[in-house]
Amino acid sequence: MSLHRNGAALITGASSGIGAAYAERLARRGYDLTIVARNRGRLEALAARISDDTGRAVEVFVADLRQHEDLARVEAALKQDASLTMLVNNAGVGAVAPMMHSNVDLMEDMIKLNVVALMRLTYAAAPVFAARGRGAIINISSVAAIAPEMLNGVYGGTKAFVLSFSQSLHHEFADKGVQVQVVLPGATSTAFWGTAGMPISNLPAERVMPVGEMVDAALAGLDFGELVTIPSLPHIADWDALETARRKLTRHLSRAHPAARYRTRPADA
Repeated sequence: MSLHRNGAALITGASSGIGAAYAERLARRGYDLTIVARNRGRLEALAARISDDTGRAVEVFVADLRQHEDLARVEAALKQDASLTMLVNNAGVGAVAPMMHSNVDLMEDMIKLNVVALMRLTYAAAPVFAARGRGAIINISSVAAIAPEMLNGVYGGTKAFVLSFSQSLHHEFADKGVQVQVVLPGATSTAFWGTAGMPISNLPAERVMPVGEMVDAALAGLDFGELVTIPSLPHIADWDALETARRKLTRHLSRAHPAARYRTRPADA
């Protein structure tokens, strides 16, 4: 059991899976918790277990972050609760079916949760943390952010937003005492897959990481000060190479005239 205190962490999507694992690990690190999800029963059971095991205070916050009123209540807590020093934006849903076989209303709901809720909660927390000169924001993305062909395109797009948004946050807040980390898990053993329409039993076992191992790796990345943590990636040099190429490309993305290839018409066939 951790004997020091680190303030409090607010974790969304905390009733099971990745969010619950974060709650357990952060409590052992000395954080009190505010755990947010829709299912009161699962939240209360988790809160009781964590409190008994660690002695940390755990507040249950029942909210559906796709609903404006519920989202606004969580935003208010982030702005007003001076004990909060960490936000874990974990709540999200996924999909595996291609666009032609997806329900567009469900895709809109996914954007509300994966993008809009995460963005608004970050907007609530980041200025408060910056004003105090202390805080951490952990955003859960996915390897689909850099490999969008893997799953449903809207899902990949939402997770690409999370990656890009987090990179921008780091650029804006790094000198203000706010640590930003974006985590890109691969396939993880949670209920995500069944909810998304693909039972986890359909996936090769060697490609699925236990949820506890994934969160432990993500927290190790946080300790290392990583902006981007990809728990499954064997060699961080591969990510560094991609980032180096992206930054090199950035210098050439805005110029006064089109590239030469667009100023010369191809020869007539």
